[in-house]
Amino acid sequence: MDSVTQQATISDAVSAEQRHSADGLAALAQQHKFETAGREAVFQLEDLDVAYGGLPAVGGVSMVVHEHLVTALIGPSGCGKTTILRCLNRMNDLVPSAKVGGSVLYHGEDLYGPGVDPVEVRRRIGMVFQKPNPFPKSIYDNIAFGLKVHGLTDDLDGRVENALKQAALWDEVKTRLKKSALGLSGGQQQRLCIARALAIEPDAMLMDEPASALDPISTSRIEELLHELKQSYTIVIVTHNMQQAARVADMTAFFSVEVAEDGDKRRGILVEYDRTATIFTRPSDKRTEDYVTGRFG
Repeated sequence: MDSVTQQATISDAVSAEQRHSADGLAALAQQHKFETAGREAVFQLEDLDVAYGGLPAVGGVSMVVHEHLVTALIGPSGCGKTTILRCLNRMNDLVPSAKVGGSVLYHGEDLYGPGVDPVEVRRRIGMVFQKPNPFPKSIYDNIAFGLKVHGLTDDLDGRVENALKQAALWDEVKTRLKKSALGLSGGQQQRLCIARALAIEPDAMLMDEPASALDPISTSRIEELLHELKQSYTIVIVTHNMQQAARVADMTAFFSVEVAEDGDKRRGILVEYDRTATIFTRPSDKRTEDYVTGRFG
């Protein structure tokens, strides 16, 4: 076989694999049946810009996140997904060089307006990070700590139990609540962190690649949990996993990187935001299609 024929064969195989993958994603995405009509807007982003140390990180982002849906933020590394997520509960306030422009409304109220307490914002809008970060305390105290800080100490045992049940962890740990949380498996630790966030009764949950460091079985448990939690919470998740986005997200936002003409400055931009089924089956932007079919990223 000459080199030209061999290259063509390889190209055909790659194209077939891409088509197969895209068809699989489309089938997964089609499972989401819902209507946005009548759903309250939990977050409204208008021309959101974020810079670190004067360098633009993401710019011009406008989108609406509706209640009781899972919204996924996808895109290549460095496109600003986590930056946007951190804007939703003012985590970027903890970065001294960060500057946020535009507006982020939460139930119609400007999160960055005067008089808004960022600590209260983070109580109402919980966050779970990529790597499980349980406190070096007992399983019980991991949940009870936040409850005590926020003064939610009535029926403490009941609150701890309820949070662990919501995170689908109670049956696995109910006989060892006084044991160290560091003795749990990685997947259990991540569900413990979810329980810890749920215990203080948030309205929304932000998750930054919550299953990226987990094994397939633990990942499946987290994904099943997301389907259950959206009945009570609004969830925004960052993920690099296209299959995961197609499985769990009702709405999907695709971000990419825009490079200035001089090539010196790069910033993340929102390319397309729509129903997950639309993003994976009939995206309106060629950049989205190229990403979800594996042509780049």
